[in-house]
Amino acid sequence: MQNDLNWIASFIWGIADDVLRDLYVRGKYRDVILPMTVLRRLDAVLEPTNQAVLDMKASLDKAGIVHQDQALRQAAGQAFYNASRFTLRDLKARASQQQLKADFEAYLDGFSPNVQDILDNFEFRNQIPRLSKADALGTLIEKFLSPDINLSPNPVLNGDGSVKHPGLDNHGMGTIFEELVRRFNEENNEEAGEHWTPRDAVRLMAKLVFLPIADQIESGTYLLYDGACGTGGMLTVAEETLRGLAEDRGKQASTHLFGQEINAETYAICKADLLLKGEGDAADNIVGGPEHSTLSNDAFPSREFDFMLSNPPYGKSWKSDLERLGGKEGIKDPRFVIEHAG
Repeated sequence: MQNDLNWIASFIWGIADDVLRDLYVRGKYRDVILPMTVLRRLDAVLEPTNQAVLDMKASLDKAGIVHQDQALRQAAGQAFYNASRFTLRDLKARASQQQLKADFEAYLDGFSPNVQDILDNFEFRNQIPRLSKADALGTLIEKFLSPDINLSPNPVLNGDGSVKHPGLDNHGMGTIFEELVRRFNEENNEEAGEHWTPRDAVRLMAKLVFLPIADQIESGTYLLYDGACGTGGMLTVAEETLRGLAEDRGKQASTHLFGQEINAETYAICKADLLLKGEGDAADNIVGGPEHSTLSNDAFPSREFDFMLSNPPYGKSWKSDLERLGGKEGIKDPRFVIEHAG
């Protein structure tokens, strides 16, 4: 199975060279390939319930209901949806680039707010004019729809009913996405490690947090927090570690993940990764973008967490955050104020 996942990741990696080589420098391939990978997976997951979402949307519009998000999620059976009349397959046979560009933008506009947030932070819409002008948008869509790979959770069958490509579960899709992120980080040496902590280090950190109190873990729900969550690997490994230790001791631990990330693209990757893994609730609990510095803009002021682990950017200046907090003498944020008894 791991070999299959690596092959799919390599196939998607190859799309960049096939379609983007004359349009982008290699360091910018990620601006297109990562969001397109997300879109293709979401598109495949939503395929069985497309009509149910369109019918629900029509009913809600007819009734004059403005707040439609939860009802459309329910109709889709997912934590996300697309209420446009298009799928990626519908867009393959467009006669002109102008029509394809318009319909593709309408397709993007149909996604739920949480997916819109991901696309906005990837700044993916900024890529569409360039792709369209170079007549590459249709080719890109066609490559992601190739019969050689299956990014759907449902198997692809041969004419005789045998399985041509097995379905890709959420964990497998998350593994492929993380592998693409890792490769792009390696490709851009200047960024490698800046927003992605090596998994061996993350597993060690998780063990240092949980092993000393492993025998005290009771059945229940635990809130995990990472204030510099990057692409989210630390949260997911912490979740796996906590649940594993609880299970080994005959306990059942459920978790809610919360994270905050200042880098827009890294935040988009984190949120997308959680959606791709089927963790829609956790994706909704990730907050990020340039205005969301953990130091000066706490996204969860009313929350208390059971566990926190982070790998913050230790070498980064926090002068601007200090100014926003009111300077050394004016800090009133309760996270940084110590009150002494007496």
